[in-house]
Amino acid sequence: MKNIKTSIGILSFIAMGALLMLSYSCKKDNSSNNSNSTTTVTAPTITTSSVGSLTQTSASCGGTITSDGGGTITVSGICWSTGATPTTSDSKTTNGSTSGSFSCFMTGLTASTKYYVCAYCTNSAGTAYGSIVSFTTQPYGSVYDIDGNKYSTVTIGTQVWMAENLKVLHYNNGTAIPYSATSVTSGAYSYYATFDTAKYGLYYNFYAVSSGNLAPTGWHVPTNAEWTTLITYLGGATAAAGALKETGTTDWMSPNSGATNSSGFTALPGGYNNGTPTGITQNGNFWSSSASGSDAYYLYLYYGSSPATQNDGPQTMGLSVRCVQN
Repeated sequence: MKNIKTSIGILSFIAMGALLMLSYSCKKDNSSNNSNSTTTVTAPTITTSSVGSLTQTSASCGGTITSDGGGTITVSGICWSTGATPTTSDSKTTNGSTSGSFSCFMTGLTASTKYYVCAYCTNSAGTAYGSIVSFTTQPYGSVYDIDGNKYSTVTIGTQVWMAENLKVLHYNNGTAIPYSATSVTSGAYSYYATFDTAKYGLYYNFYAVSSGNLAPTGWHVPTNAEWTTLITYLGGATAAAGALKETGTTDWMSPNSGATNSSGFTALPGGYNNGTPTGITQNGNFWSSSASGSDAYYLYLYYGSSPATQNDGPQTMGLSVRCVQN
């Protein structure tokens, strides 16, 4: 009996030892796993690329994310301002990437203005900025009509446009353009009595447009296809409407939906004259040089949220005119 009890005691001691070793092993393994799963996330790093594609109202820039800091990049882009230290509290894009290089586009800039831009990216540890790069937007160009009126011009894509409405009183061959307050079937101009014609320009009927002599030398009234080119470049009809319209509600009726004037075109709500001027502050109408049967095509912009529309209407109507460089 004594030997049996002794044997049982020894076995119990061995079993307890084994359990202790197993418990120690498990604790050690868990400690090791916890250590491996703990990762410290630091702020990411990013560089700013050079500025390119400069126009009067836009420019491109971007960056390269060189480290994610051990965390997931949640947003990246570029930020810019006229102040020397731009941050994400200023104008910015959020169309960057979560790794590698990206490029973004700044729009709605002011001509002949110095800006500062840098790339940024954000993870759970914070937001990192690249070096700050400065650039100056291009100045507006200019063109004169035969009467000596000066117009600002703006480059939009591959086209150069007047950034103001035409107000000339003579064809480019020196012939005077007749005035007519009513609808006529020969070339004529008209205006709204309380308009600031220096700002809004004049109305012209399609007969004046189709003469081929209305625009300054080296320029022409755009075809309907050239309006399409402009609209397409600005992102389609819906996007183009806002990109073309002058901002604010000083000239356009509230709410002037979507207006950013990001193109620099600065379209004004001159309305139209179909015997009586109407639509002023509500819509802008700009002739093309393309006929549509007994009508003709024109570009229509509205103070509401509707897109830029290429309509057709009577050739006797008086509409605003913008010219494009040959």
